[in-house]
Amino acid sequence: MNIHEYQGKEILKSFGVRVQEGIVAETPEQAVEAAKKMKEDFNSDWVVVKAQIHAGGRGKGGGVKLAKNLDEVRQKASEIIGMQLVTPQTGPEGKKVNKVLIAQDVYYPGESETKEFYMSVLLDRAKGRNIIMYSTEGGMDIEEVAAKTPHLIFKEEIDPKVGLQGFQARKIAFNLGLSGAAQKEMVKFVTALYKAYESIDASLFEINPVLKTSDDKVLAVDAKVNLDENALFRHPDLAALRDITEEDPTEVEAGESNLNYVKLDGNVGCMVNGAGLAMATMDIIKLAGGEPANFLDVGGTANAETVKAGFNIILKDPNVKAILINIFGGIVRCDRVAQGVIDAYNEIGNIPVPIIVRLQGTNAEEAKKLIDESGLQVYSAILLKEAAELVTKVLEGK
Repeated sequence: MNIHEYQGKEILKSFGVRVQEGIVAETPEQAVEAAKKMKEDFNSDWVVVKAQIHAGGRGKGGGVKLAKNLDEVRQKASEIIGMQLVTPQTGPEGKKVNKVLIAQDVYYPGESETKEFYMSVLLDRAKGRNIIMYSTEGGMDIEEVAAKTPHLIFKEEIDPKVGLQGFQARKIAFNLGLSGAAQKEMVKFVTALYKAYESIDASLFEINPVLKTSDDKVLAVDAKVNLDENALFRHPDLAALRDITEEDPTEVEAGESNLNYVKLDGNVGCMVNGAGLAMATMDIIKLAGGEPANFLDVGGTANAETVKAGFNIILKDPNVKAILINIFGGIVRCDRVAQGVIDAYNEIGNIPVPIIVRLQGTNAEEAKKLIDESGLQVYSAILLKEAAELVTKVLEGK
């Protein structure tokens, strides 16, 4: 589950991670009031107006602006709130900005130069261990650093038996070229950051940039925090941070029906029970000359209600030219699924695209008979090869 920057910073702060302070605003008027409060707290007229969307690269897309007085705060907030922000991570359609973070200016002058670093905490799936990935080259172009100068990116592997050790935090600070007070600050920062990562069952922390200020403080200027959805039952307070306006509406609707759905760009809708079978079904569609329009796993207990919900979600995609239902009847009986398809079809009414139903397993023959005798525009198959041939047939007929 993704959360906003301001939410991620609040979590980090609760674990002792120093962050760039800020106040959320949903209107230009609220932004001005937030800037006044920042002036009281930090004695600076300068603030940063930052778009709050679930995507990185906001600065490149014009979603992060410096404001030097209240008039500029109002102007920048007016420009950003409501805009369709396009970044390298949003796709060409972009995302609508509903709120901004009025953030403290932390690039103030002082005894030493400011310095930006990159740091993330994530799971290395190949090794089965968490790693801290970091670089001296922080800022907006970390992707370019990774592509062109990978030797500037360091990794520190964490042994799960003992956790992050003090020498590892000191090694990170040393590799970042820090010394004195700044080195001690970085050790504290890394230690608190890793504790937060483990404590909230996160799947990713990405802090870009981590800033060493001119007075040798170390803080998170940005915070991308992703949470493991499978662990949210342990963190109801974190589950409440979900912002469904940032998610695909169809995927939200699918989740409410306990369906695992991911929209794709193809022309054949799929409805399958089991993630592995769903992946195989997508391969079959491609081999048959089509392109999968979605990944949709209805789970192991498909029935009329789940089939109906699946139909409604798939049919919201105007690109869908056919629907392939592929069910393996292990726990569930195929004839019950077939009856569910027929009932759902009758309840929805006219479905404008052909439907291919492949049922295999318990009572597969009875299921095929039900489909064939239903009188509906539904093609039945038992073998996966037959289903693929039917997909080719209906697509060529379009």
